[in-house]
Amino acid sequence: MSVLLGFARVVDAVTGLFGRLMWWVSLFMVAVGVYNVLTRYFYGALEAVVGRQLAARMTGSFYLELQTYSFDLIFLLGAAYVLRMDGHVRVDIVYSNLSARRKAIVDIVCTWLFLVPFAALGILYSLPYVRRSWQTLEMSPNPGGLPRYPIKAVIVVAFAMLILQALSETIRNAAFLSGRKGSGSVHESPPAPTAVDGTAGGVSGPAGSHTGSPGAPGSEPGTGLA
Repeated sequence: MSVLLGFARVVDAVTGLFGRLMWWVSLFMVAVGVYNVLTRYFYGALEAVVGRQLAARMTGSFYLELQTYSFDLIFLLGAAYVLRMDGHVRVDIVYSNLSARRKAIVDIVCTWLFLVPFAALGILYSLPYVRRSWQTLEMSPNPGGLPRYPIKAVIVVAFAMLILQALSETIRNAAFLSGRKGSGSVHESPPAPTAVDGTAGGVSGPAGSHTGSPGAPGSEPGTGLA
């Protein structure tokens, strides 16, 4: 199990790296979107300053497709990260009322009954589509557009990442069900807070006293000092 948990941690690290990268891609997408709006809204003024030809290039398909491709990357490469963070939308009329152990069992069953077959079919049916695009080095039909084949390859990468993350979640939930501490499962309760002296439940002062007990007779509020 230790080896499997090590594998899960590696997968989580890669997924987390892509997730953090997508944060920056999101900011980039917003910036490009603002640029597209401003250059089109003030196209007349832009044309008067830089000329018609340069203004047309500054508002061409390149920037529109750059914004679209950024969204594609966020949606595709962020899916595995959202799975790791347990952020996907679920209808949990029954699930929310289950115990942590039963939730882990449901997650394992549904992952291999629905998620993994869906991702596997996604890879199976997208591979010929992606292969044809790379063989022809497919380009955008719009003037000044971007190449299509790199973004289409991300489809296969995204489904592969989903399968790897599903395997990681299964390993963590299985470790949780076996009673292993520190499994990293989303269903594992966080450790109880530990006091300075190593005991649970709060911060203890010197022997025979307890800090932070307001209202003690003859003491200053919140200090425990007479």
